[in-house]
Amino acid sequence: MKRHITFFLCLFVVIAQQVQAQNDEEMMITRDLVKPPSLKKGDTIIILAPAGKIKDRSAVDAGIELANHWGLVVFFGNHLLSEDNTFAGTDEERLSDLQKALDDPSIKAIWAARGGYGTVRIIDDLDFSGFAENPKWIIGYSDITVLHNKLHDLGYQSVHGQMPVTLELEDPIQKESIHSLYRALFGKKMQYKIPSSKFNRMGKSTGQLVGGNLSIVYSMLASDTNLNMQGKILFIEDVGEALYHIDRMMVSLKRAGYFKGCKGIVVGDFKLKPNESNPFGKSLEEIVLEAAEGTDFPIVFDFPAGHLDDNRSLLLGSYVDIQANKNRAKIKFE
Repeated sequence: MKRHITFFLCLFVVIAQQVQAQNDEEMMITRDLVKPPSLKKGDTIIILAPAGKIKDRSAVDAGIELANHWGLVVFFGNHLLSEDNTFAGTDEERLSDLQKALDDPSIKAIWAARGGYGTVRIIDDLDFSGFAENPKWIIGYSDITVLHNKLHDLGYQSVHGQMPVTLELEDPIQKESIHSLYRALFGKKMQYKIPSSKFNRMGKSTGQLVGGNLSIVYSMLASDTNLNMQGKILFIEDVGEALYHIDRMMVSLKRAGYFKGCKGIVVGDFKLKPNESNPFGKSLEEIVLEAAEGTDFPIVFDFPAGHLDDNRSLLLGSYVDIQANKNRAKIKFE
């Protein structure tokens, strides 16, 4: 009899521990992320290149001018103009610039000069302990998605937005994009209302916004910077990909369980690879909707963010409310 009692007590303890572990995991998945302090006039930011090289200093002139207009002081990474084949310097040089910026408490924001390729080569060697003591905004898109994913896993918000080499201050198309970057960095309320695509899946939902460039999100699968999608809303965009490869990536995300606990998908700009001799036979919208079959969360298409002039800023890691009806889609940051 005592053996039976002991057995059931042990079983009860094991089950209780498993339930607690599951609850702890769910709390970690849905925990509020730290929002770095909003920028203010007089703050210092740094422009550096963690991935692809830039041609010369003039490539970031628009970023300098904009930051100065906002009252910010601009510094540069020591190796901003370095070159190592396609990269902005060697892995060690790019790592050094980014690590110094993360550690420096006087730097209030790190602005990636451009994307390209290369951030993944240095991500595992970065030490974020200094950053944790003095969180700061990290800004960029495309290849900078690697950093966004890492920051999300560590528990910090970041900004998916314009980079200096893509800025054209006199371009009227970029007016809203630039204004949205200001609002994101200076702590202003953010909300977007866009016309509804006929492909939108109607509904409303709330969750933490994650994601970025689809190719990068896909490449992070089964790594330390893979995203846990429980309670999250996935944003995706890409450039230069063939439809068959977009389908491959979306199917891979589905197989990895990305959409089981997902609360929504926001689809940004996709500049597709020119048509090839063997057409895939499905549109981008059909590929996304097919990958999300079996779910009921809202899906918003044609959001103005990604590799385009009107690249609206997004606070990754922030809770957002998304709502899609037949007339419009609405995205509100809490």
